[in-house]
Parts: sequence; structure tokens; C-alpha cells
Amino acid sequence: MKPDLYIPQMTRAEKEAETEANRLIEQIEGALAAVAVRSGQDADELVGFADRIERAARDFAFAVRELAHARRSAGSESA
Repeated sequence: MKPDLYIPQMTRAEKEAETEANRLIEQIEGALAAVAVRSGQDADELVGFADRIERAARDFAFAVRELAHARRSAGSESA
């Protein structure tokens, strides 16, 4: 019989950061695919990719800062 392994659940802040990281990765992969195709893609479509990446990067950075704040708060509460 295996001993029970304790696997802590992700906090809301951790889930949010992970979600935003995955969204950013998806946006980057989409843009990379568009760049690799080298088709006559409309310049406006490429600008759209850039805008979505920029937005996703901002959201990810915000989520990571929120996670840092949550961990700092948790650390000060346990001290």
C-alpha cells in the first residue's frame, strides 16, 4: 500500500497565473505559425497578433504580481 501523498491544491492566484501563461503561449504559437507560413497575410492580421500578445503579456504579468503579493502575504501571516 502506498502512503498517501499530500499534493497541495493550487491557490486562486496560482491558477490565474497558470491560465494567463497558457493564454500567452497560445497567442505566441499562433503568431509564430503566421510568421512561418510566409503567405500574403494581411498586415492588419499580423498587427492583430501583436496586439493579442501584448494584452496577454500584460495580463500574465499582472497575474504573476498578484501571485507574488499573495505569497508575500501568506509568508508574513505565518511569521
